[in-house]
Order: sequence, then structure tokens, then C-alpha cells
Amino acid sequence: MWAYFLLFVSAFGAATLLPLQSEAVLLALLAEGSKSAFWLIVVASLGNVLGSCVNWYLGLKIEQYKNKKWFPISESKMFQAQNIYQKYGFWSLLLSWVPIIGDPITLIAGLLKENFVRFLFIVTIAKVGRYLCVYWIFLGIF
Repeated sequence: MWAYFLLFVSAFGAATLLPLQSEAVLLALLAEGSKSAFWLIVVASLGNVLGSCVNWYLGLKIEQYKNKKWFPISESKMFQAQNIYQKYGFWSLLLSWVPIIGDPITLIAGLLKENFVRFLFIVTIAKVGRYLCVYWIFLGIF
């Protein structure tokens, strides 16, 4: 049970603006072999999607938070993410799994008032796809 909790927390944190890594935790648990790969992917995906939802919410409220010392996204990363989002629209959320730009894109989606249901749908596809790829790499399929 603790393994699933650790995976959830690392995946949640990795999707927020915190510099955490969830793939290593997933790979370690897959290598250990005592947990269901299906449930590991479900838990990691759920944590990662919920973390992205936090970013979306912070985006809605960004004007209140962007000048706080703890706010971890630089002005340049936010500008880069906003340009991507404005150029490609909600489809840019398919890049929400990408390190460095993915988290700011989910934040910008909130800032630009992206429809939450569409946000959730596209981000879920991206995040589940990410963990499936990690699993396939683990199996040697990729």
C-alpha cells in the first residue's frame, strides 16, 4: 500500500510546479515486481492528472500568486508556454507530459480559462500515454 501512496505522491508532485520525478519511482516498482503494472499505471496517471488540475487552478488564480517568492515558474517559461498555447490552442495540452514546458502549459490553460472538461480529457490522454510508454520501455517494446 505504501508503494502506491509513494507513487501517487511523486506523480502528483511531478505534475505540479515542483521539480519531482515520478518515472524513476514507477520503474523501480515495476522492477521490484510485486505490484500490478496495471494499478501502478493507474495510480501514477491519477496522481499526475490531479497535479495538472492543481496547475490549471493556479492558472485561474495566477494574478494572486505570480509575485510570490515560492512561485517556481519564471516569467520566460510562462511566456514560452503561453506562446505555445496560443499558437496550438488546447491541443498543446498533449505536451503536458513533456519536462520543463508541460507544467507551465497546464498553468497557462487555467490562465486562459480553458474549459476544464476538455482540459481534463486531453491531459488524461497525455499523462496515461506517458506512463504507458514508460511501461513499454521497461518491457523492451519501445
